[in-house]
Amino acid sequence: MNIFYEEEGSFKVGSIMTDNTTSLQVESVSGKRSKVKAVNVMLRFSQPALAEFMAQAEALAETIEVEFLWECCPPEEFGAEQIAAEYFGHVPNSLEAAAALLRLHGAPIYFHKKGKGRYRAAPPDVLKAALAGAEKKRQQLALQARMTEQLTAFELPPRFAEHLAQILYKPDRNTIEVKALEAACASTHLSAAHLLHRCGALPSTHDYHLQRFLLEHFPKGAGFPAVALSAWEELPLATANAFSIDDAATTEIDDAFSVEKLPNGNWRIGVHFAAPALGMPRDSDGDKIAAQRLSTVYMPGRKITMLPDSVVEAFTLCADRVCPALSMYNEVDGETLAILGHESRVEKIHIAANLRHDTLEPLFNEETLAAGRLDYPYANELALLWRLVQKLEEGRGKPSDNSTQMDYNFHIENDPASENCRVSITQRRRGSPIDKVVSELMILVNSEWGKHLAEHGFVGIYRTQQNGKVKMSTVAAPHQGLGVAQYMWSSSPLRRYVDMVNQRQIIAMLRDAEPAYPKNDPALYSTMRDFDVMYGVYNDFQRSMERYWCLRWLQQEQAGQAQASPPELIVTATVLRENLVKLVDIPLVFKVPSLPELPANTRVQLAIGAIDLLDLDIETRFVAKVEEAA
Repeated sequence: MNIFYEEEGSFKVGSIMTDNTTSLQVESVSGKRSKVKAVNVMLRFSQPALAEFMAQAEALAETIEVEFLWECCPPEEFGAEQIAAEYFGHVPNSLEAAAALLRLHGAPIYFHKKGKGRYRAAPPDVLKAALAGAEKKRQQLALQARMTEQLTAFELPPRFAEHLAQILYKPDRNTIEVKALEAACASTHLSAAHLLHRCGALPSTHDYHLQRFLLEHFPKGAGFPAVALSAWEELPLATANAFSIDDAATTEIDDAFSVEKLPNGNWRIGVHFAAPALGMPRDSDGDKIAAQRLSTVYMPGRKITMLPDSVVEAFTLCADRVCPALSMYNEVDGETLAILGHESRVEKIHIAANLRHDTLEPLFNEETLAAGRLDYPYANELALLWRLVQKLEEGRGKPSDNSTQMDYNFHIENDPASENCRVSITQRRRGSPIDKVVSELMILVNSEWGKHLAEHGFVGIYRTQQNGKVKMSTVAAPHQGLGVAQYMWSSSPLRRYVDMVNQRQIIAMLRDAEPAYPKNDPALYSTMRDFDVMYGVYNDFQRSMERYWCLRWLQQEQAGQAQASPPELIVTATVLRENLVKLVDIPLVFKVPSLPELPANTRVQLAIGAIDLLDLDIETRFVAKVEEAA
């Protein structure tokens, strides 16, 4: 005797080996033996043969019209054998009973299961809605299949254009677009970005990286609403004329310097800072924008400013303008250049010039200083500042002899989103006289203002370093790396929100007013925490985009080498450790799997292979050690 039974939602057949009333030992067609509960047995049969039963039952089930079967059903719950008799018009045999059960079970839209072998016909309104849903799903599956086919053929489905950013950066795996893309990726063995790039959906590899960053951190766009500045009182005019020193691309000019000879023979060295805190008090509209952005975002070719252009224009220390400023004046001994005292003021000052690195550095450097050449604008002032900052550096006990380190400047010609634009990368040695003049005077001011705030009982946001660990704190503490008793950021209020927060505290201190942020103010702690996180995110993005442009530079070099002999681009790199190297000419670090074991600082030659601008990766091959190549 054989049985037709249900197991885990499917139907099977087997021959009875042992019948224990409540359970049976059965053997399948394949010879596998198993235990079946008696309640799961739907029917027993002897004909047809076990091996033929399921095939014949399934074939017969296919001939049963589901809609007609549904029409035959009573409104109340029924058994499978009952409806089989109704459908076939006679007491069903084992095959007919099994076929009816298979058909009922295989059409859950029409027949709702109520128990073992028992069902209930779906009400007409429920059936209509379910059929509509099934048809919609069928159409979606068909559409998904068509989109997968298009993507596999590297054609972009029309539906993708309007949802491209979401599909790329925040894919919802429940959507048919993402399901189609995943299927096409599996078929082509390409990532989503590479596949869409092949489909023409990413005309700009630059914008692929930029838009991913913007979608995550600027979901409402990088533009600004209109911002009205608060009025501030009339400020006294400084007697000095100031000049700034910045990179050629800088528009947010935060700081400037002045040099005046005093009647007693001493010098008065002024360090002046843009004062946006005057027009953007705490919780103003402009402050809320700055508190949300926290910093200017930099990348080669463009930047996303912390403040609207109108605010930057109102406060940047632009040449030939009188600008509001927060100033620190340092009286310096005319002979020894020892600092005799400090005085801070909120004032307005005339900015006489904006000096730029690219034009100033060829004139103001170690060689021209050693030769006594002072035939350029502000030469005497710069020479005096150079002598002063050398003493300041010596007094800190932390000589910043980092002349072997290089900074890299990226210049992008034309639209960065264009694949035809060009990039040039130039080197600039760190620790030049320009760098030291600016950095030492910033350290002086940030240290002194941090000290003054603490002495007056005002809280601020400090950067501390102890035991090699750098962190932010609201308590003045030593910065061992700089060799100062305390250090705060206050010198870039147009570009960093922390600096603007500290500027509000300094201005309140100078005016004997209530601090903008009292002790234990939760806003101060949240600002410190949020800034620390976002400053790291922005720096990571800047490094990522610099890597992108380094790879674009290599592509340019490859293209120029294509007509040369040999056509392969060979570059020089320095081994950092194991198989990690850095190119000599540009700040690009990557791994070279074929690199033999070599000590650090070894120069090697590498052949540049495929460059991936989406994954920011590169394939290279070891050629030789530099001395071997020579």
